[in-house]
Amino acid sequence: DADRDMAALIIKISALAEPIRNEFALRRGKADTKNVFGEEQLVLDKWANQFLKEKLKNTRMVKMLGSEEESDIIKLKDGAVFSVTIDPLDGSSNIESNNLVGTILGIYRDDLPVQGRKQVAALYLLFGPVTTLVYTVGKGVHEFLYTRRGFLLKEADIKLPGRGELYGIGGLRKDWTPGMEKFVEWLEREGYKLRYGGSFTGDFNQTLQYGGIFAYPALSSKPEGKLRLLFEANPMSFIIEQAGGISSNGKMPILDIIPESVNQRTPLFIGNKDL
Repeated sequence: DADRDMAALIIKISALAEPIRNEFALRRGKADTKNVFGEEQLVLDKWANQFLKEKLKNTRMVKMLGSEEESDIIKLKDGAVFSVTIDPLDGSSNIESNNLVGTILGIYRDDLPVQGRKQVAALYLLFGPVTTLVYTVGKGVHEFLYTRRGFLLKEADIKLPGRGELYGIGGLRKDWTPGMEKFVEWLEREGYKLRYGGSFTGDFNQTLQYGGIFAYPALSSKPEGKLRLLFEANPMSFIIEQAGGISSNGKMPILDIIPESVNQRTPLFIGNKDL
């Protein structure tokens, strides 16, 4: 049910999954540089950012690009239809241990930065034992599985289970607020199982499949949390709402936050509505 332009852009993005994955074994180690957040970059972080920037520019459909690895919004093509936000390689520190990583994209018709509620599409590529693509254009959430024949539909109109099974909470326990500690204690008493892998894409995907909650809350050491509003929280919040869930910063829906800066962080709680 995506319109023609949107479908064309999503298909072009899907074609980037295999070349990204093919680089995992080749581009390893640290890059001796830091991103705009002062975090140490890996060789693969820098490559994935440049690769996606060039490929999205070549579509001639993207007017503006925001990336977690860039300090400012980049203009790609005047008069183009879409603005795109990317987390080029979420969970890249998992590469060395061969655990889950992903790529997250949010798509808008408005100029960036803009409220997440304005998204017209959101999607992620998950590089696990298999490669999957999950997307929404505001008409349900759909998952595709990568095969030798390309991406094939695995499940249409995914909905969160009525009662979740899992929880995952980021940050050091010693930095949690007292309220956060009590909430986790309650989750465990209720039988929720801890699953936390250090890749937001992977942890979110578990929540989508099995239900429950993922959170990276405000911490005593990071009052604004860790995750980025534009590049991580907004796309996943659009997807979770379309799957029957909800997201919040603890005070208001994530998608209703008006960004004050490109690189703004936010506490995030995302998953089943009751939790």
